[in-house]
Amino acid sequence: MRRAAAAVVGVAVVVLVAGCAAPQGAPPWPRPTDLAARAQDAGLRDVWGQRLAEHVHTHVTITDGDEPVVIPGDIGHSAAEHFAAEVHTHDTSGIVHVESPERRTFTLGQFFDEWGVSLGPAHVGGLHGDLTVWVDGHRSYGNPRSIPLRDLEQVDLVVTTIGEVPRRPAAFDWPPQYH
Repeated sequence: MRRAAAAVVGVAVVVLVAGCAAPQGAPPWPRPTDLAARAQDAGLRDVWGQRLAEHVHTHVTITDGDEPVVIPGDIGHSAAEHFAAEVHTHDTSGIVHVESPERRTFTLGQFFDEWGVSLGPAHVGGLHGDLTVWVDGHRSYGNPRSIPLRDLEQVDLVVTTIGEVPRRPAAFDWPPQYH
């Protein structure tokens, strides 16, 4: 009887651990509503109304095979709440804004942490397979979380079925106001 109870407890622990490690679902991934908490989790702060020393724009694309994934607007930003994290989006264009009162390096990993979407060397959210990363048209190897967000650069994350040849998205056509 004790052995059966121990087995049940062991199975329950395995199920709980497996549930905690379950992959995030497939896109679309919504914008977070708990802006301050998500920003804090990403090591970011609210800079609404502060004088800026740095203003950077990086374009990020995510592709599931050939299917583009929409990055929501207002990740880390709300005009109604007078909130702007140092890294945020305004719309669904894929342009990630870095606006900070101090000059420092912000990373793609911070943006994904703020969004609440997991990112690692072999996945984006619940998309698993081969992850190919390009930064300004050049292959990038290693953990994409460490990619710095730099002005007018393009970061492409392409998840394909294992063995499928990834296709780099077309270069982003920056609107004139960003040049």
